[in-house]
Amino acid sequence: MSLTPMQVERRLLDLSAEIDVAHADLINAEQVYHAAKATFEISMARARMSVSHPDMKLTSVQREDEALIQNAGQYVDLAIAEAEVKAARANSSRIRTQVDIARSISVSVRASMEI
Repeated sequence: MSLTPMQVERRLLDLSAEIDVAHADLINAEQVYHAAKATFEISMARARMSVSHPDMKLTSVQREDEALIQNAGQYVDLAIAEAEVKAARANSSRIRTQVDIARSISVSVRASMEI
């Protein structure tokens, strides 16, 4: 398969647009993640305080477990948000790799056109 410089340039332009979208997606995923993390941590602190009663003889691990049980939904939300951030980062990395490949192809195509 033979590529022209114009085809390679078109692909680079398409990748440039993909980078912009991926960057916006990553920013959004990071914001959702950090909001979920803050909400979860505040809820966990409240839950730990609510099970910290002098009459209750719980270990710190038991208090932590009880707080986690009380905030299970938020913990799941946080885990999902973290997964979305990781996916957005992986997508950005994938696009960067494609840009590098397209640049290498561009050099090769231009060199073959000069021969």
